[in-house]
Amino acid sequence: MAVSFANVNSEAGLKKLDEYLLTRSYITGYQASKDDLAVYSSFSAAPSSKYINVTRWFSHIDALLRLSGVTAEGQGVKVESSAGPSASTPDVADTAAAPAADDDDDDVDLFGEETEEEKKAAEERAAAVKASGKKKESGKSSVLLDVKPWDDETDMAKLEEAVRNVKMEGLLWGASKLVPVGYGIKKLQIMLTIVDDLVSVDTLIEDHLCAEPVNEHVQSCDIVAFNKICKSPGMRTSKFHTAAVTLLGCPFSEKLLFYPYYCPAFLFHL
Repeated sequence: MAVSFANVNSEAGLKKLDEYLLTRSYITGYQASKDDLAVYSSFSAAPSSKYINVTRWFSHIDALLRLSGVTAEGQGVKVESSAGPSASTPDVADTAAAPAADDDDDDVDLFGEETEEEKKAAEERAAAVKASGKKKESGKSSVLLDVKPWDDETDMAKLEEAVRNVKMEGLLWGASKLVPVGYGIKKLQIMLTIVDDLVSVDTLIEDHLCAEPVNEHVQSCDIVAFNKICKSPGMRTSKFHTAAVTLLGCPFSEKLLFYPYYCPAFLFHL
C-alpha cells in the first residue's frame, strides 16, 4: 500500500512527515529507496531544523545522493504538492503485476508439438546425414566344402550339378575337384565365396545341400576351411597362384575365386 503525504513544503505537511519519521529511518523499508527520492524531490528547500526527524532524514538522503545514489525500488509513495503535479512512485503491487503480464507474452512452450517447419527441418537434417554417410562394405568369406555322396554308385556329375544349382543372393560357387575317399568312393571338394551379411554356411548346408532335391545325391557336407577374404596386395605372388592350381587340380582362371587381392589362408594349410 502506497504511503501518502501532504505538501511537505507546508507547515502541516512537515509536521506530519516529522511525526512519521520519528520511528523510521526511511520512508519505506529498511534502506533508502525510490520512495525516499520521491519525497526528497518534493522539497523546494531544505527543511527547517525545528523538524528534527525530517532534517535528519533529509540530510541522510542528500548525503547518499552525493555519494552513490539510491537504487532500491521502494514500496510506493505519494506526496501532494501545491506547486505542480504531485511526486509519486508506483505501488509495489502494481509494479509486480506489470512484469507478470509481460511474462505471459514471453512464455515459450518448450514441450509443445513440433511445427511443420520444425518437422521439415529435422527431416532435411536426417536426409543430409544419411546422404553424407558412407555405406559400410559387407565382408566376404571363402569356404571350402567337402560334399560326400551316398555310395560309389552316385553319379558325381549330377551331384555337382545339383550343388551348383543352389542359388542364393551373395553366394558364388567356385572351382571344384573330385577327391578319392576309399572303396571307389569319391567326394566333391568345392569352393565358394559368400557375402557374410547375406549367406550363412550352416543354413546353406542344412536347408539346401542336405535337403530335397539335392539330398538325393548328397549324404553330408563338411566345412573344410572357412576364411575371411581380406584385401592384401602382398598376396599377389606366383606362390599364391600356384597353391590354388595345385590344390584344386585345375588351371587358374576367372572361375577360381582367388582374384589378385584375395587371401584365403586355408589354401596353405590343407
